[in-house]
Amino acid sequence: MHETSRSAAILGFGRFGRALGDLLLDAGYQVRAFDPLAPVPSSMRVDSLAELVHGAGEVVLAIPVAEIAGAARALRPHLDSSHLVVDVSSVKHGAVRDLTLILGRDVPWVATHPLFGPTSIALGERPLVAVVCPNPLHPSATSRVRPFFASLGCEVVEQDAADHDRAMAATHALAFFVAKGLIDIGAGEQAPFVPPSFRAMAGMIDAVRSDANHLFATIQKDNPFSAEARARLLSALEAIDRDLTAPAADPPLQSQRLTIPPLKERAPDLREARDLIDDIDRDLVHLLGRRAQFARRAGRAKAKAGKEVHDPARERQILEARRRWAEGEGLNPDGVAEIFQSILRLSRAIQQEPE
Repeated sequence: MHETSRSAAILGFGRFGRALGDLLLDAGYQVRAFDPLAPVPSSMRVDSLAELVHGAGEVVLAIPVAEIAGAARALRPHLDSSHLVVDVSSVKHGAVRDLTLILGRDVPWVATHPLFGPTSIALGERPLVAVVCPNPLHPSATSRVRPFFASLGCEVVEQDAADHDRAMAATHALAFFVAKGLIDIGAGEQAPFVPPSFRAMAGMIDAVRSDANHLFATIQKDNPFSAEARARLLSALEAIDRDLTAPAADPPLQSQRLTIPPLKERAPDLREARDLIDDIDRDLVHLLGRRAQFARRAGRAKAKAGKEVHDPARERQILEARRRWAEGEGLNPDGVAEIFQSILRLSRAIQQEPE
């Protein structure tokens, strides 16, 4: 585990703020949080903005874009050049405008966008990705924020703020726009089955349902490029609809983008079995990494409850269940149990690491 020496402050303790707090704790940070409208655990809670930022390195604004200006003004008297203010909103246009106006050259700040949310963090997905928009007013801010995100298990991508918003308009905003339409017409609801082609859309629909309405409004209304992206999509859909409803005598719908590319070496049956095994093993290691995140969380919970790390009864239940699962897959139950015994030993070692 990391030494607990770094200190970070979180302003805003909604769903993302809470999840970020857990991620920071896992990375060995001391975490303070302030939110007058949301419950904050006593171990993190402070009662004022001055207390929040005192001694903190990074000050994370985990708040909606519309609240950044007010928050920056309230924080300004308590900030100096030792702080790094980090905006994590999904649209950079308004955030950069407000932070430029209020913090300017006096307090280091950088606009960022973590491309993950509470669900990604809770599932232990890795690698996480964070976009950092270099700030010409504070050139060193990028080099300061990179190790901050790297310590949280993130890959860092640098991109200009305007380019970030253009990319998000053509991806994030359109995905939410399409998903919102599918939700509104009840697509897939109560269907006895869905084809594979719809499953990815179903995941997109679930993602939109799980996010607050203000996020949908933010990425559609606050991103200056979203309206144009929606217009282009609607125009393309209308053109496709016209082609589909045209008289049968007209030429059939053609699209170079819909042609099936030659599979060649990409066809699964032409790939070497060892390459496929390597792919699966990589997935297994990725899953072990996610399991380790939950093991650390369980270790902290046991410590708070005064329980021992080693729980023989629980481990017996785990091994019995994995044996049953192995039988269901036609695998040797003893062999699978042996694998999980090794995994349990690894989990115990992780939970016994010092904080």
